[in-house]
Amino acid sequence: MKVAVVGAGWAGLAAAVAAARAGHAVTVLEATRTPGGRARALPVGLPDGSSAVLDNGQHILIGAYRATLGLMREVGVQSERVLLRLPLALRFPDGSGLALPAWPAPFDAAAGILAAKGWGWRDKVSLLRSALGWRAAQFLCPPDTTVSGLCSDLTPRVMAELIAPLCLSALNTPAARASGQVFLRVLRDAMFGEGGGDRGSSNLLLPRRDLGQVFPEMAVAWLGHHGGLLRMGQRVSSVAPRGSGWSVDGEMFDRVLLACPDREAVRLVEASGLAAPSWIECARALAHEAITTVYATGLHKPLPLPMLALRSGPEAPAQFVFDRGQLGGPAGLLAFVVSASNGDRDTVQRQVLAQANDWGWTGLTPVQTVVEKRATFACTPGLRRPSMEIAAGLLACGDYVAGPYPSTLEGAVRSGLEAAARLNAGRVT
Repeated sequence: MKVAVVGAGWAGLAAAVAAARAGHAVTVLEATRTPGGRARALPVGLPDGSSAVLDNGQHILIGAYRATLGLMREVGVQSERVLLRLPLALRFPDGSGLALPAWPAPFDAAAGILAAKGWGWRDKVSLLRSALGWRAAQFLCPPDTTVSGLCSDLTPRVMAELIAPLCLSALNTPAARASGQVFLRVLRDAMFGEGGGDRGSSNLLLPRRDLGQVFPEMAVAWLGHHGGLLRMGQRVSSVAPRGSGWSVDGEMFDRVLLACPDREAVRLVEASGLAAPSWIECARALAHEAITTVYATGLHKPLPLPMLALRSGPEAPAQFVFDRGQLGGPAGLLAFVVSASNGDRDTVQRQVLAQANDWGWTGLTPVQTVVEKRATFACTPGLRRPSMEIAAGLLACGDYVAGPYPSTLEGAVRSGLEAAARLNAGRVT
């Protein structure tokens, strides 16, 4: 079949690769000049006059991202070259916090909890008891449960030093508003190794190349070698049913996959003349959370670890800091991440630099502050996400489409692969 994929983010590229592998004639149409969507390379100039390729926001992967890692291998990415694999560690600059040993799950989690620095026995016992309870309940909870409600028996220290940063990094939604069920799914597959994953599911995978080299650029090259067509800088204006197929800006296709952001998909579906009010309503109702990444240079001594957790608050918004010098980037360059960011760019940047100063990282010079206002959907309890099917032969894929994962790279990739697998159906169900 002749297939149009609208969007060259991670979901669109995953769908395109899988469709081309299945023998379909694939055309990818991307509005920008750079593949990768919200996880793409970003060239910047440094204060000394040199340049570097950073990312449109700092990202991490985890070992449980099996679909993403498998797809990277398929297009020729050697993950050990582009990703630094480390046991899960949520250490703070003062050395306190949780760090798991390189053991099989769930023994690594149990050992890490027992050895957590700065935690008393009450903290450790509360987490072990809760973890056993979650496992006994098969990592299920009532759909209206928030992460705060799910973790109400944990001590304040465990909430502040483990649950809150984990929740923000995985769901990009504060624990008081985040879905307990989705959070449990992430814990099941990653930290407690209950999702059928291999050893190392909880490992952190930190990019040591820009995100373009982690997957998008190799996926584009793979598609080129397998007959795929890529049209960069081409924003799709219209998608409409024509007979048994679909017209995309006047060109006929047998199937269309909308792998663009949700608001772009809504725009195209609304203009198509389709009777799809429930899908449009569901997609339009999604609330979104921002992520701000503040890149700053001038660190004189490397951080103890490539990634550290930070104690955050109203005037200290960053929850994590990454030492890009330890990840293949320029020495002395830091990336501060503010999940669920709600301030304007200049205010957040000023607050983050003050926060860094409080930790003793003085004299930092801001390089670039990236605000992704619609970085993820707000992953709240009982959230209805739009289905993959819009009409016969018209599918949506992306991290916002209905699925078990929050708005993550793995969620996007899985959605793209599933959409491609459904292409052969005459009527998608």
